[in-house]
Amino acid sequence: MRTKQIIPSKLFTTLATVVIVSVTFAANAETKIDKSKLPPASDKKGVTFAADIKPLFEKSCVKCHGAEKPKARLRLDNLEGALKGGDNGKVIEPGKSADSVLVHNVAWLGEEDYFMPPKGNKAGIAQLTKEEVGLIRAWIDQGAK
Repeated sequence: MRTKQIIPSKLFTTLATVVIVSVTFAANAETKIDKSKLPPASDKKGVTFAADIKPLFEKSCVKCHGAEKPKARLRLDNLEGALKGGDNGKVIEPGKSADSVLVHNVAWLGEEDYFMPPKGNKAGIAQLTKEEVGLIRAWIDQGAK
């Protein structure tokens, strides 16, 4: 009997710890993003993945988030992969660019560990311009199609 009581107790403690860590992580992630620092969305209409975003991602993202060994299992070489997200969940909230993790990361807001492309990356890929981030915002705000 004693063994049966210990296992549920350990299980409860483990689950409680996971919940606390998850809630704390989510709360910290949310408070570290100052959305007022985001570049504005582009005013370009009809922004599509194929015509506008894919070339940008190919230049700045696909080296690490392409078909071969995509980091964090996040693929940005195709629309389906971008919308699916990766190990850390969805990174795009269609219609809500200011709430999209992808936008926060490419705008270099929040935790430096999540900046994309990373500062000082080996490939020498530069930070996206405000205009490029604005184009990604417009695409997401227009439904990420």
